[in-house]
Amino acid sequence: MSDIKFSNEEKEIIVKRVKMYFNEELDQDIGRFDAEFLIDFFANEIGSYFYNRGLYDAQAIISQKVEDLAESVYELEKPTEFSR
Repeated sequence: MSDIKFSNEEKEIIVKRVKMYFNEELDQDIGRFDAEFLIDFFANEIGSYFYNRGLYDAQAIISQKVEDLAESVYELEKPTEFSR
């Protein structure tokens, strides 16, 4: 897996959210540099866990859709004397 990278626009939004969280929930003001450092730390240290969870969730949805399609195809089958 390659490193988790955000566009400048995404990073700007995330930085604002981190700074707001620190201000509102922890009553601390942190600067942009500290917020970016914290984001990079979390992306590098635990980002893979969130990424993998997203992959697992996507895989489960795809598996369910394939199962639904297989069932739909089975329903199209016409009755014959042949049985599986």
